[in-house]
Amino acid sequence: MATPYPSSGSLPPVRKRRLLLRWSTWLVTAAVIGYGVAIAMHWDDRGLLWLQERFESVSEQQASIWLPGYTVDIDAKVLPGMEDDEASDLAYDPKRKTLFAVMGKNPFLVELTLDGDVLRKLPLHGWSNPEGVAVLADGRLAIVDERDHTMTIVSLDDSTQALNIKDFTQYDLGPSANQNKAFEAIAWDPRNQRLVLGEERPPRLFTWRTDGRSPLTGDKQPLPSDELDLRNLSALGVDPRTGHMLVLSADSNMLLELDERGEQVSFMTLLGGFNGLKKRIPRAEGVAMDDQGTLYIVSEPNLFYRFRKQ
Repeated sequence: MATPYPSSGSLPPVRKRRLLLRWSTWLVTAAVIGYGVAIAMHWDDRGLLWLQERFESVSEQQASIWLPGYTVDIDAKVLPGMEDDEASDLAYDPKRKTLFAVMGKNPFLVELTLDGDVLRKLPLHGWSNPEGVAVLADGRLAIVDERDHTMTIVSLDDSTQALNIKDFTQYDLGPSANQNKAFEAIAWDPRNQRLVLGEERPPRLFTWRTDGRSPLTGDKQPLPSDELDLRNLSALGVDPRTGHMLVLSADSNMLLELDERGEQVSFMTLLGGFNGLKKRIPRAEGVAMDDQGTLYIVSEPNLFYRFRKQ
């Protein structure tokens, strides 16, 4: 008669110790990995901000953008014919009531309706890697080229079919801590009469004074960036109603709201299941907000999202 295999409760002491050691090793490894991921994703900071949000009064929420109150109503709409172009940024034009998106891989500017429909595509001749765009005043736009470390102020109207960098004034943005992850983000802050510029990694903010019409003078100035506990900085936006800043991070799957003092107010997680999203936004690279408080995001390769306040 065959001897039955011993149950786990009757394992020899040596084997029990080996199993316990193996399980404890796996648990410690999982805990270390989990802790590392939490730190890398800044989940500890997001947890503190989430708790802080729970205590915000209704009046405080109404005085801010308040990202938890937004729900997607256009989810991953495809921008036709741009799957190989890499949508890199987005800006709202309050005069035209349209959006401008810049494409980085094959440089061109595209004008969109607020529903994400393409109105026109403008080739950008002479740009290497345009990554940021901001709408200024009187038909002026600022375009940041990450590879060349330059910002170009361009002008366009309804008849414009293409833009050549040689026709416009360029500004040197200077060296970055990481030359391969340099200036990528830009936004126009009309309330404070300034451009806000952002370096991708490590995330840093700068401002440059301008009325949006006159040539830029002086140089950019550093802005406190202590609240940018993000893995990278992909794009910037400014809410024209409150003056609060939107800071987008593709690597952290996060959109932050900062007040005029640079302090965190609220955040949105760009993962599936949050704020009505069916799936994670693959790589969020551009953000804009219109004068009605509607939020827009573009993602590589060619996806368009719109969020409305509920």
